[in-house]
Amino acid sequence: MFWRFVPLFVACFVFSYLDRINISFAKLQMQSELGFSDAMYGFGASVFFVGYFLFEVPSNVFLHRVGAKRWIARIMITWGIASACMMFVRTETWFYVLRFLIGALEAGFVPSALYFFTK
Repeated sequence: MFWRFVPLFVACFVFSYLDRINISFAKLQMQSELGFSDAMYGFGASVFFVGYFLFEVPSNVFLHRVGAKRWIARIMITWGIASACMMFVRTETWFYVLRFLIGALEAGFVPSALYFFTK
């Protein structure tokens, strides 16, 4: 089990970390291409953690009801779709909505992975 799941989860944790910080790599391009101010960018970057904070406990409740394998699969699929949708952002409203949504969708990943390893 160790060699089957640990490399996969390590890759997922790396992508999780990159997803949290990837917005900093795109800051300059977003400001020049979309006209975002520093305040708009800062709020959009921080609204991710609001979604993460608000949905971590409900995600754990659903994890217990649905099961770790299904819940982790749901998290990875929906989180990937929402992250890919960031390339279509043209307004600040969609930037805020998608950043919040990505945080909400990613919220249960770490607890789900830890729960999976304890079973």
